[in-house]
Amino acid sequence: MARVKKQTDYRTQRLVEINQQIDEIEKELPSSVRDFIRAVSTTTTPLTRLAYVYDLRTFFFFLKAECPEFADVKPNQMTTEHFNLLTQRQLEIYQDYLRQYVRPDYDGDTDGAAAQDEQVMIQNHEIGIARKLSSLRAFFKYLYTHDMIRENVTEKVVMPKIRKKPIIFLERDEINRMFDALEDGEGLTKHQKAYLENTRIRDRAIITLLLGTGIRSSELVGLNKDDLDLDNNAFVVTRKGGNQAILYYNDQVKEALADYLAVRDEVTPVEGHEDALFLSTQRKRISPRALQDLVKKYAKVGAPLKKVSVHKMRSTFGTSLYRETGDIYLVASALGHADVNTTKAHYAAENEEKRRQASRNVTWLPQ
Repeated sequence: MARVKKQTDYRTQRLVEINQQIDEIEKELPSSVRDFIRAVSTTTTPLTRLAYVYDLRTFFFFLKAECPEFADVKPNQMTTEHFNLLTQRQLEIYQDYLRQYVRPDYDGDTDGAAAQDEQVMIQNHEIGIARKLSSLRAFFKYLYTHDMIRENVTEKVVMPKIRKKPIIFLERDEINRMFDALEDGEGLTKHQKAYLENTRIRDRAIITLLLGTGIRSSELVGLNKDDLDLDNNAFVVTRKGGNQAILYYNDQVKEALADYLAVRDEVTPVEGHEDALFLSTQRKRISPRALQDLVKKYAKVGAPLKKVSVHKMRSTFGTSLYRETGDIYLVASALGHADVNTTKAHYAAENEEKRRQASRNVTWLPQ
């Protein structure tokens, strides 16, 4: 039976890398940001803290580049007294700025000296803007509750309204076309077909596992060989936040994994990647980017009109499970959602369709 284990070397290394990224970015920011990150370290994941420092860096470089009052001070020299100078209007300008801006040179050059061809245009829609404003609010709430600023001006800014988008998932015929491409290369380019000869069994196992369990990209990348228990159709997965869980799969997934393991055992991985379940063609643990590219390659054949990512494969599993069981709590558990309301929000449209169909089947009127 699959057992929950200690953190893998891969996950430990990823945590080290994320914390190193946070440390490097903090050097560019006000010292109070480091205090804030330290304060929330017990209630947030490393990835959440990394998102905080990325978002705050964007804000402070906006102040220097776009607000004359802050033009003469570098972000890492800004103090809480500077924060007391912030106005609601400046924050509203920042909200508008986030829709489209040229990414600053984070080495300190915000005077436009960077070569034009090196500039990167960043665009945010409502969700991205809301996240960056939420990060700013969390930071200023910390400053205000610790009496570091006189007023939390961020509370005056109206958050953008988030439009609900329909869940994108794959239909049965689209999935069938993906597997057709996997088997015979139908729809793939000549170059992709050449690679297919070496990766078909691995790719089939990955696509089958994604569709059959709803596993996240980071979770799949982090899988080790000894996380699998083929006898019990189960495996151990490390969820967001570091919690571990045992997930189960059907016989189709088991067969695809067994076929792949037979091939995997014949490969000698690069040193340091011996435990990894899924290997790249370079015999290293497959990367999140390579996984996304793999999914998009087959999805482009199966569902050319949809932008399919690993997350959409997850949505396909969740939608299928909800349609099969009608149990939102089971779906939340299978997907690893800490709050069932997250699941309810995602699958509200499916629930609406179920209620619509049920009302059509009520036949109490006399014939």
